[in-house]
Amino acid sequence: MRAVLVILIALGVASPALAEGFATVTERERFVSLIEGRDLTRFGITINVTRDGQIKGRAFGRDVTGAWRWNGDYFCRDLYWGSTDLGPNCQAVRVQGSTMRFISDQGAGRYADLNLR
Repeated sequence: MRAVLVILIALGVASPALAEGFATVTERERFVSLIEGRDLTRFGITINVTRDGQIKGRAFGRDVTGAWRWNGDYFCRDLYWGSTDLGPNCQAVRVQGSTMRFISDQGAGRYADLNLR
């Protein structure tokens, strides 16, 4: 989920969300300015989230594909990991330096920290 993306969130291997030191991203243009031209990475995961709403990459040996949109204060995505439909989820986004945190279920669920590269 991993943003988020979100593969870690989708697979449920992240921990409950903590927000210390992270700034909340609540606007689409701010989010795009952070991700544009960069990949989101973590051990075994490399994902590209494009300005035009596409998600593509690899996670743990499988292709990751999907689409995203900004809805209110949230990054909302539909995601596939290989042929597995991980379904839709709207996520709170936070950033600290080169770390982007995606928190599932509109900020109430698990989170995944991905590095901006």
